[in-house]
Order: sequence, then C-alpha cells, then structure tokens
Amino acid sequence: MLSSILLLFPSLFLILITQTTAQPKFQYQFCRTDEGNYTANSTYKANLNTLLSNLTSNIEIDYGFYNSSHGQNSDKVYAVGLCRGDVKPDGCRSCLNDTIVLLPKVCPNQKEAIAGYDNSMLRYSNQSLYGILETRPSFLLGSGDNATDPDRFNQATRELLESLRSRAASGNSNLRKYAAGNETGPNFQTIFALVQCTPDLSEQECTDYLVRAFSDIKGSNILGERGGRIIKPSCNFRYENSRFYDPTIDTQPPPPPPSTNTTSKGGEVDQDLEIGSTESLQLDFGTISVATDNFSDSNKLGQGGFGAVYKGRLSNGQEIAVKRLSRESRQGDLEFKNEVLLLAKLQHRNLVRLLGFCLEGGEKLLIYEFMPKKSLDYLLFDQRRSSQLDWERRYNIIGGIARGLVYLHEDSRLRIIHRDLKASNILLDVDLNPKISDFGMAKLFALDQTQGNTSKIAGTTGYMAPEYVMRGHFSVKSDVYSFGVLVLEIVSGKKISDFTPFGQSVEDLISFAWRNWRDGTVSNLIDPVLNDESRSEVMRCIHIGLLCV
Repeated sequence: MLSSILLLFPSLFLILITQTTAQPKFQYQFCRTDEGNYTANSTYKANLNTLLSNLTSNIEIDYGFYNSSHGQNSDKVYAVGLCRGDVKPDGCRSCLNDTIVLLPKVCPNQKEAIAGYDNSMLRYSNQSLYGILETRPSFLLGSGDNATDPDRFNQATRELLESLRSRAASGNSNLRKYAAGNETGPNFQTIFALVQCTPDLSEQECTDYLVRAFSDIKGSNILGERGGRIIKPSCNFRYENSRFYDPTIDTQPPPPPPSTNTTSKGGEVDQDLEIGSTESLQLDFGTISVATDNFSDSNKLGQGGFGAVYKGRLSNGQEIAVKRLSRESRQGDLEFKNEVLLLAKLQHRNLVRLLGFCLEGGEKLLIYEFMPKKSLDYLLFDQRRSSQLDWERRYNIIGGIARGLVYLHEDSRLRIIHRDLKASNILLDVDLNPKISDFGMAKLFALDQTQGNTSKIAGTTGYMAPEYVMRGHFSVKSDVYSFGVLVLEIVSGKKISDFTPFGQSVEDLISFAWRNWRDGTVSNLIDPVLNDESRSEVMRCIHIGLLCV
C-alpha cells in the first residue's frame, strides 16, 4: 500500500490530501480555488452534472481516454478521463464512474478539480483540457520501504523507465500512449514499471513531459524506495518490486519505421506498402457524415483543387476538420495516401494533427484537429483582421513555423520535405499558435539523403525556390526558401503573389525587401499596423528572411 505522499504544487491551490485506506477514498485529489466557485443552482453546476453523467457513455471507446465538454461561453465545462493502459474497458468505466460520483462531493462548488484511484484519473475545468500540456499539480507517492542497494536499484529503475518512455511517447495519438515492462535489479529482484501520457499529446510533448517527471524523483524523499509513483494531469509513471499491471495487454514496442530505401521518384517511399500501417486510424464514413451534418454547405470551411474541407463534431464533442478529396482527381489518390502515411507518423505541436481517415465506397476523407482561427493568410492579408496579429503574435508564429520545419528536416523519424509551405498552409489554433498542414506534396528522404529531383514541378508561384522551378531540384533548402518568403510576408503584411508596395508599380516582395535593406529604408517594408516597440526583433526577422531567400 502506498504510504507517503509528497505534493509538488504552488500554494495558490488548495490541496486536499487523503491516505489510502480500506474505504473507497481517492489516492490523490485537489480542488483548485483560484478559478472561482459555482453555486448549487447555477448553469455551470447543471452543465457539470450533464457532462459527467455522459462522459463514459460511449461504449465504443475501449482505449481508456474520454474527452468531452458541455455548455456555452463562461458556463462551459470540460472533462477528461484517463485509465491506466492495461485496464479493461468495463473496469475503466466503472472506476471513472465512481470518481464522477465522488469528486464533486469532495470538491463542492470548485470549478476545477482532479482526483484518481490506482487505475484511473478524472479531471474537469472551466478551461479547455484537450491537447493542453499540464505539469501541475504533481503528486509523488512512495512505497515506504527502502531498497537494499539504493544506488544500483535507482540506476536499474532509471534505465527501465527511459526505455519505456520512448515506447509510450510513440504510441498511437488516438489510442494509448502507454508502455509497461520489467528489468532485473540488484540481488536478482525484478523491477516492474509503466509510463503513460494522455494520448492527445504529441510524441515530443509526451517525451519532454516524462523527462521532467522522472527528474522529480531526484532529491525527493522516496528516492531509493522499492516503489514510487508520480502523477501529473498529462502523464504518470510507476515502478514496484511486484507486478501491478496486467501483462496480457500488448505493450510490445511499436513496429519499426518504414524502410527509407529510396526509389527513382526522389526518395519517396512506396506508399501502397505503407497505407496498411495506419489501419488503426480508419473511421467509417457514417460517423463522419453525421459529424459534418452530411457535409452540409453551412459546415464548409473552404474549397480547393483537391476538394472541400468541412467542420464537424464527433459524438464525444471534439471538433474536427474533414478534407473530402474529389473523386475525379487521380492525383488526389496519391495525395491522400501521402498525407495519411506522413501525418500518422509525425507528432509535433507545430504540425496539424491527423485524427483519422476514411477509405470507403470511393470516398477519401482526412480527419484533422479543428483549427478555430483558420489559416494565416485569412488573418494576415486582410486589412480588418490583420490587427489581431500584433508583433508578439507574429513573432510567435514565425518561431512556431521554424520549430515545425526543424522537426520535419532533422528531428522526425523520417526526413520530410514539405514542398508547399505557404501562408494558407499554416493553420492557427485558438491561441494563434501555428501548425503546418497539407502534406499532399511532401517527399520522404532517407536520413542521409540531401537532394532529390523531379520532372513534375508542383507548388505555389512565389514560394518555390529558383533551383526547383528551373531544374526540379528540391531539398531542405527548398522549404527554407519558402520559409523566408513567409517571414517577409508576416513582417510586411503583404502577399508575395500580388505585392504592390504603397501605390508604386508592381514589384516582387523579395526584390522590394532587398532594395530597402540595401538602401537603409527597411521601414518601408514593415506593416504599418505594427508598433516600434520590438523594432530590433523585426529587423532580425527581415534579415533572416532575406538570408533564406
């Protein structure tokens, strides 16, 4: 039985601590007080009751993660339920339902609370929870008995947890990010451990989060004990000297990444061989049809050469964007397979997240996370909307695009050349954080490959590098060139394809930027809506943009 509890949390929260006993009390819990209270007869209370009573009603969910919301505006309530990765669906729902009944009683009138048992955790709030990485509160629990050889025990435990971390982080984004295993410790004792993240985190976020969680053990009062556990809202891990999880649940490492053997098509992997590896993401057409109100015009977000994009809402309340490829487009088949292959394997906070796809009855659908602020060009190139993009936000967007590109070029399992980086392919979330989208033209490289060639030039005029346009050569430099164009557009608020500087004759944005940089009149390039408070950052970004092009 876990006997010692150390809570790592700021004093602005009221922490309610319970000791594990024979009574069905929580192992850990707290009620957040700084988010305000609700009254017994309030709309917020009614929304909370409705939300919690329906949270686990979807019996098709068998992977232990529930996410939903209910209500509108300031009375809207969000909830997340997570079960340990080895818990069966019925046991998971039973455990969460117990928490649903007890938590509002333990935290009466608090708008935000979290609590859990050994097998499950429930959290609700008046703020959005899905896809939000939360590091606090942090609960640290120990077993109370010390290892006979603490140094060797700690080393073996650390190695086991680190090996499980990568397996958990690379788990399917729609199902589980969970791994369990064992290692032989000192005196031939077996150490059992598991690690888990909420599946709405990206692979990188889960990895970074677990690294920080592992470091919490250092200097704590449970270091050297035979068992320990850290619980955070978005991740947890545990280790013991006896098996505490169900070993029959498949926790084997994920399959290896696809072969990076190149073909004559510029290093592109054979997509027909890879499409089967994404079957776990496949959704049925009926589900998506219901979510989009049968693809009604009122839900249409946009139209392109590939087809249309629709807004939808799944049965659990999650908003989605559905790309419906045109049936007449042969190129659409290839783009479809390319995007499924790429996005199913890419996880980064600055890449749009693929939630699923559908191949049914001639329909080809891609289901993405919904970006409520639409695309960068929607705001940037509109005089009325561009005022939403002050310099701080534009600078954050530039940095986010750069981080996404570094991941594609250097840090992902595969080296990806996007080939169509432009303002309309940068989507913005509710906080105006950027996410690179539309991988229909992307190319996969072997990790040691630096350049490819193609006889078919595809892309957007103005964003394509000269060596690509003239000779079909593409590389990471092609994306860097496009990034430079984007930076100049973000600084100037002007679109490269129809740039006309301040009533003068038509001139290319790049030429205009270079001429003014050379002549010391670079202020002519800066969007007039930006103030002078961050001029040094603006100048640095212009310099970077010019170096890229």
